[in-house]
Amino acid sequence: MLRFASLIGITLGATLTLNSALAADPLRVASKNDTEGALLGNMVIALLENSDYPVDNKLQLGPTNIVRTALVENEIDLYPEYTGNGAFFTDTTDDPAWKDHDKGFEKIQQMDLEQNDLVWLPPSPANNTWAIALREDLAKKNDLKTMEDFGKWINEGGEVKLAASAEFVDSEAALPSFQQAYDFELNQDQLLVLSGGNTAATIRAAAEGTSGTNAAMVYGTDGAIKPAGLRVMDDTQGVQMVYAPTVVIRKPVLDDNPKLEALFTPVLESLDRETLQELNSRIQVDGQPAKQVAQDYLEENDFLK
Repeated sequence: MLRFASLIGITLGATLTLNSALAADPLRVASKNDTEGALLGNMVIALLENSDYPVDNKLQLGPTNIVRTALVENEIDLYPEYTGNGAFFTDTTDDPAWKDHDKGFEKIQQMDLEQNDLVWLPPSPANNTWAIALREDLAKKNDLKTMEDFGKWINEGGEVKLAASAEFVDSEAALPSFQQAYDFELNQDQLLVLSGGNTAATIRAAAEGTSGTNAAMVYGTDGAIKPAGLRVMDDTQGVQMVYAPTVVIRKPVLDDNPKLEALFTPVLESLDRETLQELNSRIQVDGQPAKQVAQDYLEENDFLK
């Protein structure tokens, strides 16, 4: 009789646990509508589903302003974001903290928690910000790895022609800031300003030598950089704001699911610049689905149980 009662208790307990799991609200996961957003968003969903969290997939919801608004207005629960965008969310773009990986993270972490009840998880070491990439053969031949090397090489007569957008060339925060910090100057004959000027176009121009170009405006983790035979020049003086990928989550959701930080943090820590370049390349260049690339990476690195 006692065994029967115990069995009833076990069965009832299991049923209640199952019903609680089924009754739990799904975690509404969004991402931006770009390559890296899709990659990171699919990683988030794969990790959650592997840990038996119910998920409402809202990936590739839209550009930054759409996804950010959805989070603040409680239409989604979490999504991948970049620390540098905190400068615009908080209207503090002149603060030098945004040009430092750790300080920028600490600033948006504190301000967004206080103002919006949002939690920013510790970010990736990668930096998906504006950069200049040079053809690998030239970089290797002249031992060029940093923007200091690049500026010195130009001043010593190195022949360079940069493919870039008008915004990159004209914005004080972009090429002019690089030139001032690293003491070089490119004249009009050393620039190919492309209409629209997205990084896919500038990378292709440098790879193909369009109009004599051998360097390109890029974002640090662009997937086409390595396949195009280009090398990113490291911004060692921190001229550009740091855009380190991370996950932003509503605090009430994290309070209800405290294991989420431990679930995401090791993966974020593993995503350095070269790793993201490679993963983005599988999507952009090889045409693999973002979901498959995310799943493969997590499985290959033992992040899924």
